Amino acid sequence: SINGKCFDWLLVSRRSCFRAGVRYYVRGIDSEGHAANFVETEQIVHYKGSKASFVQTRGSIPFFWSQRPNLKYKPKPQISKSVNHMDGFQRHFDSQIISYGKQMIVNLVNQKGSEKPLEQTFAKMVNSMANGMVSRYVAFDFHKECSRMRWDRLQILMDQLAEQQDE
Repeated sequence: SINGKCFDWLLVSRRSCFRAGVRYYVRGIDSEGHAANFVETEQIVHYKGSKASFVQTRGSIPFFWSQRPNLKYKPKPQISKSVNHMDGFQRHFDSQIISYGKQMIVNLVNQKGSEKPLEQTFAKMVNSMANGMVSRYVAFDFHKECSRMRWDRLQILMDQLAEQQDE
C-alpha cells in the first residue's frame, strides 16, 4: 500500500537452463547465441484490474570469451580470436528482440584494466548491428562509479536511462 492505494507487486526471476555455471568457468555465448548465466527478471504491478510489466535481462557479454580460473584473484578475460563473433552475437540479439522487442543495453564492466577489451569489443559489435532495435547503448563503469559503497552514484546511470525507461 502506497498513499492508501493497495496493489499487488510481483517480482519473478527466471534463469535460463542454457550455459548455466559457476562464475569464471562459464562466460560469453555458445554458437546458438545463448549467453552464460542469463536471467530474466520481471516486475508486475496489478492495480484495480490493470496490469503493467517491466522486464530486465542480464547475462554474460554476448560474444565468445572465457576467463579460466588460475591462482590469481581475478583471472584475465580472453577474447576468442578464431571464431566469427558476429554470428552468435546476432543470434543472441535476434532472440532478445523476438522475446522482448526493442533493446536498451547497459554494460556494467570495468572500462579500464583487464576488462577494457571486453567493453571495447562489445561497444563495437553493438554499433555494427544494423537492425534498428537497439534504442541505446550505455557503458557505466559500475566498480569505478560505486566504489567504497557509494551506491548513490547509481543515480548517474538512472538519469542516463530515464527517458528510454519511461518509453
